[in-house]
Amino acid sequence: MAAEDLVQDIYLKLASLELEAPVQNNAAFLYRMGSNLMLDRLRQQHRSAARDGDWRQINASFVEDEEVAEDRPADEALAARQRLVLLLQAIEELPAATRQAFRLHKLEGLSQAQTAEALGVSRSSVEKYISAALKHLLSRVGR
Repeated sequence: MAAEDLVQDIYLKLASLELEAPVQNNAAFLYRMGSNLMLDRLRQQHRSAARDGDWRQINASFVEDEEVAEDRPADEALAARQRLVLLLQAIEELPAATRQAFRLHKLEGLSQAQTAEALGVSRSSVEKYISAALKHLLSRVGR
């Protein structure tokens, strides 16, 4: 397969090549072009393997030199998805002002003062909205 790819690369290179002078030795020219393209491919594969190896060293877990998958077990992933659905439903059940305060403060990261300013209410009102939202969400989703 590598040979077929190399021949195709040589053809593409030749098709786009604009020579200023005629080639003196066609076989040597093609051999040199093939060698250069193959060296480029080998360097690219080496860089790719090094990059992938570095990524694995940082992001993968190993037990006795064996890479261990870090995916959650299927039952845990399903339970997490179900809790997320319940949470989203519970958020939709909140009164509009409470839902908006919760979204701005907890999901968008605004401070209580910024949330109060955005909603045009007092900071005390935002505290009450957030408290009510959290109580409702805990009662619906729990732990």
